[in-house]
Amino acid sequence: MRAYWYDNEAGDQRELHDSGRDVSAEYLSQLGVLYYRVPDEKDVDKLATERSYKNRDLITVSPEKMGDVYEEKVKSFFHEHLHEDEEIRYIRDGTGFFDVRSEGDEWVRIYLEKDDLIILPAGIYHRFTTDSKNYIMAMRLFKEEPKWTPLNRGPEVDVNPFRKEYLQTRTAVASQ
Repeated sequence: MRAYWYDNEAGDQRELHDSGRDVSAEYLSQLGVLYYRVPDEKDVDKLATERSYKNRDLITVSPEKMGDVYEEKVKSFFHEHLHEDEEIRYIRDGTGFFDVRSEGDEWVRIYLEKDDLIILPAGIYHRFTTDSKNYIMAMRLFKEEPKWTPLNRGPEVDVNPFRKEYLQTRTAVASQ
């Protein structure tokens, strides 16, 4: 894992967009983003038990696996959105990026590769893309039945109860 400030330059979303300004795992934690390096899948089982994740699946995002809908899907994953559940991804193969919004509404880009596990809190604005290799395989973990319902950013989502709770939690962390 490597995290850094997104450069906001024009260009393909799958490029690095590296500003050269790194972001620490501690800063990610302040945003509510948790990172683990997990070379042994048994440790994922332990984490799943600790955090009450009951279900999981594998998703492969690649032109070979997704066919003609690949480009459309990658673009849709890159729309800024939030979820009302934690988003947990354990990278099994390949590489990609999660971008998360900072408290100042800037993008932090998180580069993930095999054995990286990331947990995004409910209510955080984020987006995802493959990198220029166009391939990633990830295990998705869920507390209940698998679901992936993105709520695209907008005025009505800014007042979503999960968004408000996320912001209140971050304010409490910042004031400590």
